[in-house]
Amino acid sequence: MKLSTIDSVHLSLIIPAFNEETRIGKSLETILRFLKSQSYSFEVIVVDDGSCDGTRVLINERYGNDPCVRLHAKPIRRGKGAAVQDGMLQARGRFLFFSDADLSVPIETIPLFLSHLQNGCGIAIASRRRRGAKVERHQPAIREFMGGVFTRLSNRILALQHSDLTCGFKGFRREIAKELFSRQLLDDWSFDSEILYLAKIKGYRVLEVPVTWRNNAATKVKLSRDVISSFLGLLFIRVNHYLGRYG
Repeated sequence: MKLSTIDSVHLSLIIPAFNEETRIGKSLETILRFLKSQSYSFEVIVVDDGSCDGTRVLINERYGNDPCVRLHAKPIRRGKGAAVQDGMLQARGRFLFFSDADLSVPIETIPLFLSHLQNGCGIAIASRRRRGAKVERHQPAIREFMGGVFTRLSNRILALQHSDLTCGFKGFRREIAKELFSRQLLDDWSFDSEILYLAKIKGYRVLEVPVTWRNNAATKVKLSRDVISSFLGLLFIRVNHYLGRYG
């Protein structure tokens, strides 16, 4: 593993985190063990979204001296979308990824995505619904149903054609990530749809990659709050485009 410098980082991995004290340590151990076995340089950016537990203390104590780990602590919670955006705009890599802190998609998936990005693909997104995907542990039925409804509504309202918008594992070429995330306006869970809508209107090709996925019961999603705000977000995307806010 090559040491990361400001000019030589090959891959950046952004992990949005909110009250992840109980699992972020194990996840980072898994991530670092894998990435340090690879031949390229990398950085892991944990964006703490205003946690009120010991997430930041744990990361500072365990990884404060690791040059491959960067912690960006936000003073207040703004939402997963804002956390991912901050990480993407700070990232120094040639290839930028974000992953949920629970590693529902195994970190060992990175080489497959990286190979697509290195061979001309601009954006690669994980799909649990493409042929070849394997769901080892399903979400509760209501969450799985609502995720499907959200994807179908996103496709209809935003004229997209994706099988899975909400899977939290996506990779980008640097220049594309910087352009899309610099235009992002939504902070909540609907940011996935916004980024892919921006990719569509900018003409970037998006590749869906079937993945292995395992639900983690300790989800931070609150159906009563996040589902409603995400659905409203689809309307805001259309309004923002109509008003010319995406440039």
